[in-house]
Amino acid sequence: MSKTLSIFLSIVLFSTAVAAQKSVKPKPNPAIQTPVKQVSADKIGEYIKKLVSFGTRNTLSAQDDPNRGIGAAANWIFSEFEKISNDCGGCLNVEKQTFLQEKGRRIPEPTNLTNVVATLKGNTDPDRVYVVSGHYDSMCSSPTDADCDAPGANDDASGTAAVIEMARVLSKQKYDATIIFMTVAGEEQGLLGAAYFAEQAKQRGMNIEAMFTNDIIGGVLSYKNKADRNSVRVFAEGVPSNESEAEANLRRSVGGENDSPARQLARFIDEAAKIYSPKFSVQIIYRRDRYLRGGDHIPFLERGFPAVRFTEPHEDYTHQHQTVRTENGVFYGDTIEFVDFGYIANVAKVNVASLASLALAPAKPKNVGIDTTRLTNDTDLKWTANPDADLAGYEIVWRKTTEPLWTNAVNVGNVTKYTMKDMSKDNFFFGVRAVDKAGNKSPVVFPKPAR
Repeated sequence: MSKTLSIFLSIVLFSTAVAAQKSVKPKPNPAIQTPVKQVSADKIGEYIKKLVSFGTRNTLSAQDDPNRGIGAAANWIFSEFEKISNDCGGCLNVEKQTFLQEKGRRIPEPTNLTNVVATLKGNTDPDRVYVVSGHYDSMCSSPTDADCDAPGANDDASGTAAVIEMARVLSKQKYDATIIFMTVAGEEQGLLGAAYFAEQAKQRGMNIEAMFTNDIIGGVLSYKNKADRNSVRVFAEGVPSNESEAEANLRRSVGGENDSPARQLARFIDEAAKIYSPKFSVQIIYRRDRYLRGGDHIPFLERGFPAVRFTEPHEDYTHQHQTVRTENGVFYGDTIEFVDFGYIANVAKVNVASLASLALAPAKPKNVGIDTTRLTNDTDLKWTANPDADLAGYEIVWRKTTEPLWTNAVNVGNVTKYTMKDMSKDNFFFGVRAVDKAGNKSPVVFPKPAR
């Protein structure tokens, strides 16, 4: 065989292998598929109707009225989590996280705020934690008006209802890692409940590997005929909010602005949606949040936890942050008739698929690096071995520098270093993820230069 023909055949074989790697579609895992199928639009509708029935859930509203105000709402959410826990034999640790919020711009007097939290403890790796949240407080046109009716059906009874439903379906199974279902107060006052939880988690050294917030996922019916109706936006920041000057210099040197932990998390969610929700897709938005807006994932990002935000693709601002009224023939108000329970169920299914995939998978590889001790057209990757008992090995993924998503993958076995021959680190982006014996995969870790 001539040398030229040999080289040609090698290129063809490599290209065929790459194509095969790209075209193989993972088979759904029944342990993930089952809770996805159990998500109920009817249950979500029941939860939203109940939350709206409290009249207002403004953070400054009554805490001791049994029927109206944020206190009544918190008590009901707590009781709903407890019912779910009773149904699974006490599998959830349900608690109220109450703290005193000092006077501030949107807090006219010191006020007790309460986060309602349900924790599903993992079996084999309980210290690895995934958090999913919605905020149960609401507001009219003024965030400090504690008396006006503020139904908050979309913002954010939709997210709160989705979190309760996630707790219901996911609590029926066991997972390696811990999942925390959280509904927070004080979002409309400046992300206060989420900030408190995130700060407490940081101080305790909690290992939160991912945080999702679901905020305004009601699929407002004003835009039911839009072409991208069957999708949800996932906002994922590029430059990390907590990045140090040294980390910024390193990022600039390798071009890592599109490979933050939040972006890897968003890519993981996108992959899960393609397997378990093929008719309802994810739009990854390369931004931390929308213009002039902010959500409960931000306090987590600021403290170094990977976090993303789920939000419907089109928002109707006449039905957000509005006192209920009709003005010049236009109806304003965040009322329940503009919310699509089926749409929320689809968003919840993407959340469930992603959370179950994360909590069943191995932990992310640690100390992932590209070895820079030699100048070469190969790429030498190394990492620290995972302690997971059911670990099968690792995959190396890569893409061209102009591609937004990982396009190729190769299983390299249970090793802690691997050389990608004739693939220059200057021409591709690489990542490493852990794989267990059942085929569950961790999110990708972007390597740093290492010697």
